[in-house]
Amino acid sequence: MLGQDARATSKVAPGAPALRGIWLTRAKDGRLTAYVAGNGRLRRWSETRPGGPQWDAPDVVPLPGLTHLSVAQNSQGYVHFAGRRERPAASGGVTVDVVHAIQYQTGRPVSSWNSLGNPHKEADVGSGFGAPVVVVKASGEVHVAARNGRGGMMVRRERADGKWRGWEDLRCTRIKEVPAVVALDSGCLEIFASTDKGTLYWQQEKPGGGWGEVERSPFAVSPGSLAVLETAPGRATYFWTDPSGGVVAYRADGSPMELGGTPGEGGHAVIRTELDGLDCTVLAHRGVNGAVAVGVGVTEKEAGGVWWSDTGAACLGTPALTHDALGRVVMAAVGTDGEPRVARQTEGPGLGFDEWRAL
Repeated sequence: MLGQDARATSKVAPGAPALRGIWLTRAKDGRLTAYVAGNGRLRRWSETRPGGPQWDAPDVVPLPGLTHLSVAQNSQGYVHFAGRRERPAASGGVTVDVVHAIQYQTGRPVSSWNSLGNPHKEADVGSGFGAPVVVVKASGEVHVAARNGRGGMMVRRERADGKWRGWEDLRCTRIKEVPAVVALDSGCLEIFASTDKGTLYWQQEKPGGGWGEVERSPFAVSPGSLAVLETAPGRATYFWTDPSGGVVAYRADGSPMELGGTPGEGGHAVIRTELDGLDCTVLAHRGVNGAVAVGVGVTEKEAGGVWWSDTGAACLGTPALTHDALGRVVMAAVGTDGEPRVARQTEGPGLGFDEWRAL
């Protein structure tokens, strides 16, 4: 098991990209945990009680050689981590593999990192293996998807007995960015990825089954901006930033819909919540001015408009969204000083947030 010594450090291969990000999870006991990656480690804060507002002092989980990290939860509240790891190769360059670990309870140590390997035998191709995305189905089956070293899409999944199947090649090329992956209530997965010529979309044929033929579309996606949310039973909506500016929403077999907004570089956090008796979708991103911006609209009724507001809080990277134990929307972001802050939904009509609170 990995320890929680706040003095712990982790080495990253020379020249490796800096790992950054913030995530929010909610355990079975109702407490939120905020994770902030940076400097080869993952700092972790947990609420002292469900609903907050106080948080424990942070502890640290080492991230040995990780350049990218993805975080997901299962129905039991277990937190799954999947990372892209770089290690110096004896012959020069780096050796890349995908690693997986689990946190079983709030504040408990993270398990040892288990290598899921790299399907490429050639070192030069293997070093180009992309950042993984981890998702967990309602049944508990863990899936990891990543762009391979030749620009294709690979998936690896856990069996019911806890062992992992081999890498599955979805046979495509030209993928440039981290895909958007969603586990639907139907038990099927969907994958959406962008290329330099448009987008690629896969849907699992049945729960636990194979993948249908890839569907291609000419839509342009700004690098690193893809996000996904299940917006109706068995149906996902994909969100991204259009290269010409503004946020776009898209559902399979439909057309991209403009949502407005002025996003900067990076991705979108997205969540559903009830506001004034309506099922609404909330988006958050780093605006072009460097501050957290929030958008609200009725779920799957984008034509009715999305209302955007600027929080005025400067941030680094993409914010995070979740619900606390009292059902309030909680927003987290990393400030320009590298420290996390959270804001909670306030009572009253519409969606408002209280003052940002430093952890």
